[in-house]
Amino acid sequence: MTDAEWAAVRPLLPVPAWLRGRGGQPEGYCHRAMLDTIRYLVDNGIKWRAMPVDFPPWDRVYAFFRRWRDHRLVKEFHDRLRAKVREELGRDAEPTAGVIDSQSVKADAVVGSDSRGFDGGKLVNGRKRHVVVDTLGLLLGVMVTAADTGDRSAAHVLLERAAGAHHRLALVWADGGYTGSLIEFCLAALALVLLIVKRSDDMRGFVVLPKRWIVERFFAHLMRSRRLVRDFERRTTSAEAMVYWSMVLLMNRRLATTRRRRPA
Repeated sequence: MTDAEWAAVRPLLPVPAWLRGRGGQPEGYCHRAMLDTIRYLVDNGIKWRAMPVDFPPWDRVYAFFRRWRDHRLVKEFHDRLRAKVREELGRDAEPTAGVIDSQSVKADAVVGSDSRGFDGGKLVNGRKRHVVVDTLGLLLGVMVTAADTGDRSAAHVLLERAAGAHHRLALVWADGGYTGSLIEFCLAALALVLLIVKRSDDMRGFVVLPKRWIVERFFAHLMRSRRLVRDFERRTTSAEAMVYWSMVLLMNRRLATTRRRRPA
């Protein structure tokens, strides 16, 4: 991280328990070194054991990653950073509208048969990332499943989580794969309007569809992180954490750039 990026994220980091007088030992490595190492791993797609010697030992970094994953600290950090980015752009911290979609990716050999499947539509053997993003393309929620999981069944769980975490969320755009009883479920149980954006039968070739391009751009951002080009994680919770870390990297750079361009 540059000094500007570190200055942007340092106030948003979760405070360790020992600094709040709740006991525990001080951490052996500073958060900046740990964040730099995880950013390097996500951005370049290396193995944990292939960590360059310039960084802390790989097992210490993995212990940090695992602790933040299990205690959902990475999501907490990500959500604080997203709220800051939205405020810097003149938006409210909490979104009122979003876009939902899914992405099927091939899985590595380490992914077990209990969390992988075959997506017949995309002809992909691996996992599927179900995401909800806001109108700026920032992540609101992610759920990783086997690739043979249907979009509607996963959306029941994901939208329920998103509506519970973001109480102002009132409208979500989706493609034709989310039609059916899901629309009535969202309206009755979640007080959420699910609006389907369909492609017209008269369209020929590539056409940018309203709102749906936002989530497609989000997937393009994920593909710039080499660790996410293929699913290399044994656990789906680790795969979800990698998505959060990829967005942390993107928003950190965006926030530092916004502040640098702001007039004095």
